[in-house]
Amino acid sequence: MNANIASDANENEPAVTMDEAAMNEAPIGDAAMDEAAMKGAEEMGVLDIAVAGGTGTLGRHVVEQLRARGHRVRVLSRGSAQFPVDLSTGEGLAAALAGCDVVVDAANSTAPRTVRATLVDGTRRLLEAERAAGVGHHVCVSIVGCDRVPMPYYKVKTDQEGLVAAGRVPWTIVRATQFHELAAGVFTATARARFLPASASVPLQPIAAAEAARAVADAAGSAPRNGRVEVAGPDRTDLRALATAWRATTGRGAVLLPVPIPGRIGRALRAGHLTESSPDARGTIGFAQWLEEQPRP
Repeated sequence: MNANIASDANENEPAVTMDEAAMNEAPIGDAAMDEAAMKGAEEMGVLDIAVAGGTGTLGRHVVEQLRARGHRVRVLSRGSAQFPVDLSTGEGLAAALAGCDVVVDAANSTAPRTVRATLVDGTRRLLEAERAAGVGHHVCVSIVGCDRVPMPYYKVKTDQEGLVAAGRVPWTIVRATQFHELAAGVFTATARARFLPASASVPLQPIAAAEAARAVADAAGSAPRNGRVEVAGPDRTDLRALATAWRATTGRGAVLLPVPIPGRIGRALRAGHLTESSPDARGTIGFAQWLEEQPRP
């Protein structure tokens, strides 16, 4: 559920210099992959990297990963004291991107009134500012299957990807499956009404945002691919199994309620378009394990 079965590219970095065979199905938490990422960063040198949306669910982990690898990181947001930026107007972009080597766009909005202004118009402004500043690599965070599921939010993400691919700044798009954080947030919200959406016919493959962030950091620290990297969770599961795990771990009383999803959206979800059987990188932490590791309220 990445910014949308319900939606998170959300507040919902280096594709390391490794060949396709080494990347294919590499576990994100694997020590060999981490060593390769560090080697790739060394080969590229220390980079100045701006992260738009660097305080969000994914972005804060991307910032941590990049700083741990020795890069100089600028966190771009409207509330930033050092690099205040407004993607909806372009205010602050020129100053924030001066001297940057790489820009990671992890910004997000799921509000219908602002989502296109942030993700499409904002991306256009960001790419124009990057071109003017001489930025050499744009890393866009996106969603596995966004071009195959006819939801309004996913259409916006697909349009955002199109702008990046057609732009003049070399690029990499990192597509991730739904985040554990999003699934947990949806269940927390619906549990207040004493139910959990629990359809066994909707396959999902969620991943911890921290693990997805490693793949984004790998992309940011490496040469542009002018192509896509797909990152997925360790297990293909379904909404009912996730809801059952959430209820068992939290002890919250809520009814498991199958929610029918009709039409083209339902067919796309049941076809498994939000999953990826052969990702470039795969997480290691399943939803139940991730829940157990979260602090109890």
